[in-house]
Amino acid sequence: QPYLKLSIHSYREKMAKIFHFLLIFMYIFFSFFFPLIFSDSSVDGFIYGGCSPIKYSSDSPYESNLNSLLTSLVNSATYSSYNKYSIVGSTQQDMINGLYQCRGDLSMPDCATCLARSVSQLTELCQQTCGGVLQLQGCFVKYDNFSFLGLEDKNVVMKKCGPSNGFDLDEMGRRDAVLGSLMGGNGLYRVGGSKDVQGMAQCVGDLSMAQCQDCLSEAIGRLKKECGGGVYGDMFLGKCYARYTTKGAHLYAKPNHHDSHSESEKTFALIIGLLAGVAILIIFLTFMRRICGRNGK
Repeated sequence: QPYLKLSIHSYREKMAKIFHFLLIFMYIFFSFFFPLIFSDSSVDGFIYGGCSPIKYSSDSPYESNLNSLLTSLVNSATYSSYNKYSIVGSTQQDMINGLYQCRGDLSMPDCATCLARSVSQLTELCQQTCGGVLQLQGCFVKYDNFSFLGLEDKNVVMKKCGPSNGFDLDEMGRRDAVLGSLMGGNGLYRVGGSKDVQGMAQCVGDLSMAQCQDCLSEAIGRLKKECGGGVYGDMFLGKCYARYTTKGAHLYAKPNHHDSHSESEKTFALIIGLLAGVAILIIFLTFMRRICGRNGK
């Protein structure tokens, strides 16, 4: 009997290690290997990033919670273009909140690719920091140990204005009309255009429509005022952004090429297959663990 109990205890320890290994494997695969399959500057081009000055200790509960959060974000991006998570720790200091969002025109394979790459870059950029944020061309990810979900943030985090190419009254009139259509649009993701002028705006998914409208009003107002006659302009606030381009000066949208789309679908199928295999393995191991747990009683 003592030998049997020792064996069961040893088996449970091995099972726990296997579960831990699976989580680490999934995180490494999605964060490092999958993003290397293909890269597209219209999706994974860097826009801005930042880190909290507060650090956490290695092997701390916060580090474990952060790894779980980032793994959940990467996995979720294979089937949803937006999601948010909160992990409650044993103490207030161990609590962590996080979210991600993909640009509204991205397919699910491109969203998953962008998010995996952004998480990989964010973990390199913000090593052992309690908070971090990264905005790529196609997706946005943020985590922190204070509650920011559902709260507006109209602070300017990145502004970029193109050079003035002479003040073309007609062109600026079309630009203002496009920005006005974005302001009067519906939904969290909005696009508009008039001849050679294109515009885009988006709010983070945790905002209400009223909050989104308020945020975009601030972003568009600043964009028109601060970029003047620039051939393009980008205004990124904490929870929304507005952008415009004239004469193809600054392109954002992903080109719709059949070959790249087909390749994305193949890659996406590979991910889904891997997730299904891991899920089946976890179910099997859980079943075996329960059986051994009953035998050990």
